[in-house]
Amino acid sequence: MPSLNPYLNFNSNCEEAFNFYKSVFGGEFPMMMRFSEAPGEASGDPAEANKIMHVSLPVGESMLMGSDCPDSYGMKITAGNNYNISINADSREQADHFFNGLSAGGEALFPMQDQFWGDYFGMLKDKFGVQWMVSHSTRGGQ
Repeated sequence: MPSLNPYLNFNSNCEEAFNFYKSVFGGEFPMMMRFSEAPGEASGDPAEANKIMHVSLPVGESMLMGSDCPDSYGMKITAGNNYNISINADSREQADHFFNGLSAGGEALFPMQDQFWGDYFGMLKDKFGVQWMVSHSTRGGQ
């Protein structure tokens, strides 16, 4: 069954924010990846290597996820663009269906494609300005 999860973006304080959320909600991080752990060009600027590329924290049946958005990626975080809705599909076909449907009349920001972390993943902004992350994972965690 598909699941919807909030995905938060930060200006260099993602780790601090998620440690705060962990202190409130409890639990452990099933994943915390730094930009330095990404291969090749995905690792970005060496000065930003210690920033968080992806972190997840289970909260009940949902997953709170987030990342820093380094300057080298060209995204300036402001109120309103500091979140995405992440939907994890049951199959590649379902992921394509969600991506194509949600991006109709909107903007495909990052087309669906296989990623180095093992997901089939894409990003878009729908025609109402809502930002979405669509993925299908063969791994157990998010």
